[in-house]
Amino acid sequence: QVQLVESGGGSVQTGASLRLSCSSPEFSFADYAVAWFREAPGKGREAISCISRAGNISTFHVDSIQGRFTVYRDNAKNTVSLHLNTLRPEDTAIYYCAGKFVRDRRPTYCPRDSGSNYPAWGQGTQVTVSS
Repeated sequence: QVQLVESGGGSVQTGASLRLSCSSPEFSFADYAVAWFREAPGKGREAISCISRAGNISTFHVDSIQGRFTVYRDNAKNTVSLHLNTLRPEDTAIYYCAGKFVRDRRPTYCPRDSGSNYPAWGQGTQVTVSS
């Protein structure tokens, strides 16, 4: 059951940028904390960042990302985006957004970086970076 929809992936060369988007046809993102994860072939799922209802960002990501990725949200458009800059071949992965209903929590709250803390997931969007 798809609850979130990712878009914006593609095949690019090293150094390029992409903007991934996450939206929901089912619920309002204003009530949700939304996180981004990625999963590369042969590797486990990695947590990147979470953005709270208030727009606070919790950074989970691995050291290799080093500030190249930034998450934004636009509640009016019901979207959360992940900007990927200066992409490298090792960034090749399927990127997923995930959400958790947190209206009953403080606006700055984000769940911890375990995927099990986020009940709603998208199907993922493929990012392929060639050298």
